[in-house]
Amino acid sequence: MKKHIDFSVFILAGIVLIVAASIAASVLALNRDYMGTGFEDGRAITALFIIEHEGKPLGSYLLLYNQSTRQAAAFEVPGKLGLILRQIGRVDRIDTVYKTGRIAPYTEEVEKLFDIKVNYNFVINMHNLGKIVDLLEGVNVFIPGDIRMPDNEDAVLFSSGFTKLDGYKTFEYLCYQNPDYDIETPEQRNQRFFTGFLNRIGEKKDYLKSPEVIRLFKNYAETNMGGRVLPLFFDELNYIDTDRFSITSIGGNIREVSGQQLLFPYYDGSLIKEIARQTLSSLARINGGAGGNRVFTVEVLNGTEVAGLAGRTADLIRGFGYDVINIGNASGNDYEFTEIIDRSNFSAEAERFAGIINCKRVVPAHDNGKFEGNGAAVTLENYEYKADFTLIIGKDFNGRHTQS
Repeated sequence: MKKHIDFSVFILAGIVLIVAASIAASVLALNRDYMGTGFEDGRAITALFIIEHEGKPLGSYLLLYNQSTRQAAAFEVPGKLGLILRQIGRVDRIDTVYKTGRIAPYTEEVEKLFDIKVNYNFVINMHNLGKIVDLLEGVNVFIPGDIRMPDNEDAVLFSSGFTKLDGYKTFEYLCYQNPDYDIETPEQRNQRFFTGFLNRIGEKKDYLKSPEVIRLFKNYAETNMGGRVLPLFFDELNYIDTDRFSITSIGGNIREVSGQQLLFPYYDGSLIKEIARQTLSSLARINGGAGGNRVFTVEVLNGTEVAGLAGRTADLIRGFGYDVINIGNASGNDYEFTEIIDRSNFSAEAERFAGIINCKRVVPAHDNGKFEGNGAAVTLENYEYKADFTLIIGKDFNGRHTQS
């Protein structure tokens, strides 16, 4: 007698396998969406924002954000930055390797420049940037002085003070050129806008997270940030205190190469890598320090005969996130040793500042307004600015570190 085979068992088993495979694929996709983001374990998140105009970056910013401390900083990547570009095998501008729709080579050069892995990227061209700004119902920027029409300097394009830019005004603001009457550089305007842009995204996070709006945002911004992570990122941007948010410009020397002016980073790029490492470290511990998230001010005084040393040193100090409020000459030009006068009342922060240039001489400002330096008493009232730290450069300073 023949036995009948019940095929329903095989059909049921097949259905179970298909369902299990679908679940596994969904879980894998979810893990892949969160993998390496920093959102799941609180580590640093890095995102490269590029505002594109006419096929090249108009503004390019590497955002560093620590989820645990909710502190952030950013670095501007100027297009004229001169590097040995691995992609093309020669020295040229970093934006030479940038191609619309294919930013991987450019991202790799940015990663090599800072020695930091970039988790995410956002590319927004000027046309779509206007749409996003309108989606955000405007972006607030502070304009330090009237911006006048290029062809009519009696007509004011943007008045000084806080201004809300819509999409069209954003284009006018970022693309404005009038070198004869420009009170700030294009880089400064771009930085002001980028800060306001991040702040506005944070403010509008709940609105942006609605399914309809987030679809529009993703249509306007090319990004590798998955749909599950993007709303979380909007939430995190809301925690950034943009009043204390700093954008570091890369310092360097201008040289002419093949008929174009290029900016070569100081110390063959080793300095910017060190600044990036210290910035990441600072973001991880900034809330735990005695100074909280305060931005410390610095006065740089040249105590040597080397012309321009205070200015170059100020560029170095700014790179580490300090606010240099005065640059000048000390009371003499024969200081043997570099010294730091500490008025901050945060000794740990003073030592951290001294460590940037390997300075061993940190002198607390006494109540009587005097300190003993280089073997003589110096009256602090001689200095107009009362910064947290006064750095007096001595002969032992080689432009990067003290030798004593």
